[in-house]
Amino acid sequence: QVQFVESGGGFVQPGGSLTLSCAASGSHISRYFVGWYRLPPGKQRGLVASIDAGDNSNYADSVKGRFTIWRDNAKNTVYLQMKSLQPEDTAVYHCNTDLGASAAIWGQGTQVTVSS
Repeated sequence: QVQFVESGGGFVQPGGSLTLSCAASGSHISRYFVGWYRLPPGKQRGLVASIDAGDNSNYADSVKGRFTIWRDNAKNTVYLQMKSLQPEDTAVYHCNTDLGASAAIWGQGTQVTVSS
């Protein structure tokens, strides 16, 4: 069973950038679909970016052109680069497999706050 630990969140002003890290353990991420999900305050969790075992990536329309997902299999880590951040990007960000998300198995996540 793969487990993830998210890091890299913080407080940033509108227009700023952050890069999140998702360190995996228990298995190799190259074998999995991995997605970045976010939970805005008072709203539902949603998928914002994903990468599959074939290195195919996908993005929600709201972040397309601003966010980039990639993985480093040697480090067993998935990253999310976020640019041109806006207040609506404020959320707790989680990484997970598709099966983990379906089973509602979530880690601690990392907080991203975008505010002036």
